[in-house]
Amino acid sequence: MNIESTIKRGSKTLKENNIKTHHLDAEIILSNIVGLNRELLITSDKIKLSEEVLCKYNKAIKRRIKKEPVAYITQKKEFWSQDFLVNYSTLIPRPETELLIYKIIKYFKNKTINILDIGTGSGCILLSILKELNFSRGIGIDISSNAIQIAIKNSINLNLFNRSKFKIFDIDNYNFGKYDLIISNPPYIPSNNIKNLSKDIINYEPKVALDGGFDGLDLIKKVIYKSNYLLKRNGLLSLEIGHGQYNGVSSILRDNGYREIGKENDYKANVRCIISTKSNFL
Repeated sequence: MNIESTIKRGSKTLKENNIKTHHLDAEIILSNIVGLNRELLITSDKIKLSEEVLCKYNKAIKRRIKKEPVAYITQKKEFWSQDFLVNYSTLIPRPETELLIYKIIKYFKNKTINILDIGTGSGCILLSILKELNFSRGIGIDISSNAIQIAIKNSINLNLFNRSKFKIFDIDNYNFGKYDLIISNPPYIPSNNIKNLSKDIINYEPKVALDGGFDGLDLIKKVIYKSNYLLKRNGLLSLEIGHGQYNGVSSILRDNGYREIGKENDYKANVRCIISTKSNFL
């Protein structure tokens, strides 16, 4: 069977099972199995696929039918124009999270800084920033040992192992160093709202990386409080937040003496990132 007919068959099967991105998913899954990027795959129709490849493809399509995210099937996700390894221990990087990076890179352009990434997961935020700030270094912490192993592998794949460290730590117990930048995409979904998320999230992504407590602000508060001790004078605290949390998080920041210097809206005009600083720390 050739590539075009295989993709068409996979796409048809996914469409019949209400997968909205059926054709794209069918292409991405096959390109991952045969080891060709999508652009090259769709121009290589004369290649005949082996039974082994078709068997792997059929198994992957069955996983997608069950709403398993494509990123977990392929074990990778593109973020900041790089492929990051992911698994069930890490959240899948979202395009919205890239918003957290743009202003940071502009602010620290041509500077050498020390970075702490709290709740690093796959390491995608820290490693993407380090790719742009060539002489900077950073530490990523996470409570999941499996996530930390994935982050380390990503640092090796991106040639950033020597400028990054990843450690298993709960933020409550981390009291090391001073940082020019603290970044975090913490769990911020209110506990009662978890059940309303789509099945591909509920059934596959790590709940510990989603559940932000009663009002979704538990971990955000911890990051803000801890930053009082870990952030250098005039350093930046950059947070990703959830829908409708801007006023609440802004209030917490003000109460702790922070001054907002920037924010970014997502593609639906919701504030998703807040960047703040303050001069006087405890």
